[in-house]
Amino acid sequence: MIHEDILNYNNSKSQNDKAICDKLLEIIQKQLPHFENKVWHAHPVWFDDGNPIVGYNKLKNGIRLLFWSGASFEEDQLNLGTGKFKDASKTYTTVDELNVSDIERWLQKSKEIQWDYKNIVKRKGVLERLK
Repeated sequence: MIHEDILNYNNSKSQNDKAICDKLLEIIQKQLPHFENKVWHAHPVWFDDGNPIVGYNKLKNGIRLLFWSGASFEEDQLNLGTGKFKDASKTYTTVDELNVSDIERWLQKSKEIQWDYKNIVKRKGVLERLK
């Protein structure tokens, strides 16, 4: 079930950005239908047992699809995050740029490859691999 706050988030965007967000929502929900989802830190995020795995947000230059453990996916199309975290992302400026098969593959990897962000505060910023 899609959290109402995510629908409100998408509906608050410009027509172009809303089209991207709606398509990302459709793809993510199809691949992760039973995962918890909500607006977290002001943007839509999906969780596996309380651990954030994928989300999207509005940036100045487009809509960013973010995978918390994406740096471990070994996917050239994803841009690696900076710093000590294991995130990676892809930014879209039009809905036509979305490659559904790539996103579905990354979503599958997000279920199989995870770093423990849920307990990062307890571990004083140290990430441990879950899967």
